[in-house]
Amino acid sequence: MAARHRALFAGRVVAVDSPQGRFEAGAALIDGRRLVDTEAYGKHLLHHFEGERTLHIHLGLYGKFADGEGSLPVPVGQLRMRMADARHWLELRGPTACEVLDPGLVAVLRARLGQDPLRDDADPRAVYPRVAASSKPIFALLMDQTIVAGCGLIFANEVLFRAGLAPTMPGRSVTLRCWDELWDDLRGLMKEGVVRGRIDTVHTAHTPESMRRAPRVDRHGGEVYVYRRTGQPCLVCGTPIVRGPLAGRNLYWCPTCQASQAG
Repeated sequence: MAARHRALFAGRVVAVDSPQGRFEAGAALIDGRRLVDTEAYGKHLLHHFEGERTLHIHLGLYGKFADGEGSLPVPVGQLRMRMADARHWLELRGPTACEVLDPGLVAVLRARLGQDPLRDDADPRAVYPRVAASSKPIFALLMDQTIVAGCGLIFANEVLFRAGLAPTMPGRSVTLRCWDELWDDLRGLMKEGVVRGRIDTVHTAHTPESMRRAPRVDRHGGEVYVYRRTGQPCLVCGTPIVRGPLAGRNLYWCPTCQASQAG
């Protein structure tokens, strides 16, 4: 989204309003200003405007964008924000956060987030001491946005399967070498997901073509090892995939391939 919005509006003066009214005061702060650049940090989207104003958006579970060319369409439904210039328009509905921040508040936001695997300036070893000192399951630590910013449910489940690690393994059992390997794999998967626009986590030997099996059918798309494959045979060993709650989220794993409690 950051790349898309940069391509649409970066360097251009934009009009911003809030048909719904909930973002009216914030829209007035950036309406008529030039959008300098956009960036993503974890699950947070930042639009940087001239005059040191930053539009911060977190979509949460229900937020979504729509964009198009030409004139703005007539507002429909609960439209939190609109952004437009003479060429393109952008609509935002249902976000968890939509607010304008000054540089100090942007710094506060960044400070409470962990390291983002998609960012080239990320330092995974900066958060490793928190992992190594924790008794929490490694799955919960990967999902903790103050440790790993941007890692979602699919990636957390899949990267642990690929590493052969039990998701319930405590962080204190994760060696630095294991953490580095987890991070490198997670970073590679996430970057590939950005390029492809879908999440694929299986190795070449386990693709539908290689295994002569039907492609996965799921609204999330992509070929995966464990995510939302409850009761189906593991693509590696054939053991049925198991699901259970952990850290308030759905956890999926293979009891055979992920038997290791130390890494």
